[in-house]
Amino acid sequence: MKNRRFHERVGFALAGWRAGWRREASFRAQACIAGFALAVLLVLRPAPIWWALVAVTVALVLALELLNSAVEAVIDLLHPGIHAEIKAAKDMLAGAVLLISTAAMAVGMALVAERLPQLWVEWVS
Repeated sequence: MKNRRFHERVGFALAGWRAGWRREASFRAQACIAGFALAVLLVLRPAPIWWALVAVTVALVLALELLNSAVEAVIDLLHPGIHAEIKAAKDMLAGAVLLISTAAMAVGMALVAERLPQLWVEWVS
């Protein structure tokens, strides 16, 4: 599958997004949270740097969620039984998603903490 045309490679990537959406409740939940983050950006109207920071953290969360799901699918296919090393690998994957999700929440809280007082002054004036 190497050296395929660009549109074919994009098609594979989009198929991966669709598979993640169909198969993974966690991906759907994270995508819905990303939609909420977009709504917050539209309401708060922050500086462009905040849009970029939120976009990058949201993309990282969703990408890591897809990676977690893909690796877990391969692990389950190759070793469907319960094993201490398999559990450790899956736990580390989940930990990675939790870590970037926590970072994304920190970005969101920093955005709100910075922008909300400014909006309050605008609304009151």
